[in-house]
Amino acid sequence: MTERHIDRAYAARDPKKIRQIYNDWAPSYEQDILAQGYATPERAAAALATFVSDKEQPILDIGCGTGLSGAALKEAGFTTIDGADPSVNMLSEARKKGIYRNLLEIDPDADLPFKTGAYNTITAVGVIGPGAAPISLFDSLMHRLNKGGKLLFSLNDHALVDSGTLGMIHEWTDCGAAVLLLAEDGPHLPGLDLNATLYLIEKS
Repeated sequence: MTERHIDRAYAARDPKKIRQIYNDWAPSYEQDILAQGYATPERAAAALATFVSDKEQPILDIGCGTGLSGAALKEAGFTTIDGADPSVNMLSEARKKGIYRNLLEIDPDADLPFKTGAYNTITAVGVIGPGAAPISLFDSLMHRLNKGGKLLFSLNDHALVDSGTLGMIHEWTDCGAAVLLLAEDGPHLPGLDLNATLYLIEKS
């Protein structure tokens, strides 16, 4: 039942427990979440396409899950997409789509497994917030970008309740270390009356 999985995920805070929830959820994840009108991947891919002209550059889709975000990126014209996720079962589902050049299993308690500048564009769609990755992931991803690199991410209504979430963004933008290119609210899971704001930030 969709609500049970979603409620379990949003209530969890321990990274290992969250990973287990998503491992258990993987076989029915897409059916469940699409039944609620999951809109953020398409919104994110369309937004990114307006700011990134080189559709062949490598993109890292972090927190790729079963590959819904990667599928939206491919549909928007992006051709070289790598995915990363803590859930091995989610990655197994993503692999079936044949969308990703590489798929990486990441450890939430370890450093990110790629070098600074490896990607000029990173997406984190539906990834940061309660029941998923902490806001500190935003900071880690920004440090992995070179000047001019872009990070596209979304924060749903649950994530935006925490004032510290936006504070991390302002730590970069207020001092000029990054520029906010886009902040756009819109549907996330309409079936659950849940919205999300898309943010696109460029490192200065």
